[in-house]
Amino acid sequence: MPEQELTSVERTALYKSLGNPLRRRILEYVGRHGEANSTVLAKELGESSGTTSYHLRKLAEQRLIEEIPEKSGGRERWWRALPFQHTTPDPATMTPAEYAAAEQLAILKIDVDTALFRRAHEEYRGPEGWAQVMRAGTWMTKEELLDFVRDYHALLERYGHPREEAPDEARPVSLRFYAVPDLVTEWNGEPTGP
Repeated sequence: MPEQELTSVERTALYKSLGNPLRRRILEYVGRHGEANSTVLAKELGESSGTTSYHLRKLAEQRLIEEIPEKSGGRERWWRALPFQHTTPDPATMTPAEYAAAEQLAILKIDVDTALFRRAHEEYRGPEGWAQVMRAGTWMTKEELLDFVRDYHALLERYGHPREEAPDEARPVSLRFYAVPDLVTEWNGEPTGP
């Protein structure tokens, strides 16, 4: 799936949207259940239908969800998630507003990722279970690292499925990947790191 080309203003709005706790919960619900309307979301999330309706429209403006025309009618509008992929640009190229919004979103993501990391450890049942944890370290050149990341994306495309095409036994799975060079130090008298 190709990434959307976004302007700095669009990225700032996207980061603010994704950093909004209620909008994140709406996206998670729609992603998990495939579709929802404002009434269902209001009941499930403990909000008013007016509030969920407003946030659904805002998420649609950013092309994160879309209306399901065949299910919508009158005042009742049903929504589904859209495929979305985005890579945050180099922070040095961001405007101050964009950077602030991206930073707030990153803090929220760290909290979510920390909770997932704890769950993965708590739910680990061995190498054949659903929860898997792997930590590794190695030596790579920058080009090898970039090739590795490209291959990682290819693996996700090879083994992952959009919700509507997933086999019956498939479950939604959260995956996280990060790579960071070790701090600059010395190894056998030679400098290492970036």
